[in-house]
Amino acid sequence: MIEVAALHVRFAEIEAVKDVSFEVARGESFGLVGESGSGKSTVLRALSGLNADWTGRVVIDGDIMAPRRGKDFHRRVQMVFQDPYGSLHPRQTVDRLLSEPLLVHRMDNIERRIMRALNEVALSPEVRFRYPHQLSGGQRQRVAIARALMAEPEVLLLDEPTSALDVSVQAEVLNLLSDLQQARGLTYILVSHNLAVVAHLCDRIGVMQGGELVELLSADDLRAGRTKHAHTAALRELSIELEEPEAETLSGFQRK
Repeated sequence: MIEVAALHVRFAEIEAVKDVSFEVARGESFGLVGESGSGKSTVLRALSGLNADWTGRVVIDGDIMAPRRGKDFHRRVQMVFQDPYGSLHPRQTVDRLLSEPLLVHRMDNIERRIMRALNEVALSPEVRFRYPHQLSGGQRQRVAIARALMAEPEVLLLDEPTSALDVSVQAEVLNLLSDLQQARGLTYILVSHNLAVVAHLCDRIGVMQGGELVELLSADDLRAGRTKHAHTAALRELSIELEEPEAETLSGFQRK
């Protein structure tokens, strides 16, 4: 579904992404993990069309992507951001937030689609006419996910979608994303600094350091400590050390 080959992104004199290549199968969840500044979110912005200043090859479902994307791309590929409060217009109701993508893409049955989306993300109909500030953090992120689904995309790009939430709500949102993926056959790329979150949702994981993709491995290998690169091993050990007891069921990592 997604092919990235020899991706380079430069900001002035800084090369933020250096020769990154990976593939994501249709219906797969692929994670990109790394510390702040490792280049993982920059890769996602290049894929999403938010950053057009890149070189390399990006292919989505067989179509070679130009740096700037058209409306058809944004119907097929949607992004969910880290901060739902910042990504939702504060003066628009949930109803307006969800109907806007339908109007942009000239889709019909707006009422039915909005009610379906609210149901899919487990939000009550009463939420429909509230504003973002009247919702909890978890509810806001559910609205952001619902908005991303309105155009019926094939791919969701998830940029730290649970980092602003507490651990119990993180698990709820990740389980929701997993259910939606199975129900809709979606392809995910999830970016996070948290190995626990990535291992919970993703089948395969790419580890980034200093703008480079230093290792590709399965979630099972990550949990078992079957790593090849020293940076991956260090991230795993740090994740285990920082893991709170309540988060152990989320992470899949076990203390030794």
